[in-house]
Amino acid sequence: MEINALAREALINADGIIESSFSPGKYSMELSSAAYDQQWRFDLQALPADLTSRGMAVEDPSAPHGLKLTIEDYPFASDGLVLWGAIKEWVSDYVNHYYPEASLIESDHELQAWWTEIQTVGHGDKKEGWPLLKTPEDLIGILTTMIWVPSGHHAAVNFGQYAYAGYFPNRPTIARTKMPTEDPSDEEFKSFEERPEEALLKCFPSQLQATKVMAVLDVLSNHSPDEEYIGEGIEPSWEENPIIKAAFEIYSGRLKELEGIIDARNEDKNLKNRTGAGVVPYQLLKPVSEPGVTAQGVPNSISI
Repeated sequence: MEINALAREALINADGIIESSFSPGKYSMELSSAAYDQQWRFDLQALPADLTSRGMAVEDPSAPHGLKLTIEDYPFASDGLVLWGAIKEWVSDYVNHYYPEASLIESDHELQAWWTEIQTVGHGDKKEGWPLLKTPEDLIGILTTMIWVPSGHHAAVNFGQYAYAGYFPNRPTIARTKMPTEDPSDEEFKSFEERPEEALLKCFPSQLQATKVMAVLDVLSNHSPDEEYIGEGIEPSWEENPIIKAAFEIYSGRLKELEGIIDARNEDKNLKNRTGAGVVPYQLLKPVSEPGVTAQGVPNSISI
């Protein structure tokens, strides 16, 4: 894919944008590879599993989506679970239509070969964390996770970058020097007390480093005019099947409802993490967006 080729060419290559502009330097990609090796599991990419594994939710059959958040005012989790639920319902309708019985899943050799290839070729270095694929419920969980990661999860971590980090003092990517030690007899510390802004500017990234990262964040956070958003543009084959078409229309309707839910939450004065003085409304999981840097919108898949 072109997006992967461009990333390897300029973003994550040796001495590329990441290695030349972030604190770990030449070890940046090595560290991320080590984190993947030690922490990544497919089964933990599902939003409910992600939240529970991080201690942000506990299982509660009586709660919406079967989870009770440990921090109720957690915008990503509360909005994300609504989106996750909409995706899962759509996937359930689709899978149950074509695979009403477990025997059809197990006997579908092409489907089983696809899942085996993902595990043994796509992630041949990972031996744990792979769900079995024997029932419609198994397939629903796998597909919901696969749709969630490049849509909702990616939108939440990506499209708000420039709005916050475009102002570099908010999130400098590298420290060029250490801050002075708190020692009243030290000349460097005395200078820091008198002119702290000079010490900060020496510590912050250079103008070249800052503008390079700002340009990248602007590109990453942008929606193109022809962006395809989740729940839009029904596939022709789905339209031909009245059951699948109806299920997709319900799915699209639930996503439109999510916009209203997010707007209402952003106006709720009890939710201090999304409204009030100095608080930016949380809109990252609103399904659609205008073109440009908007800090909202969930494309069908990762697209830059």
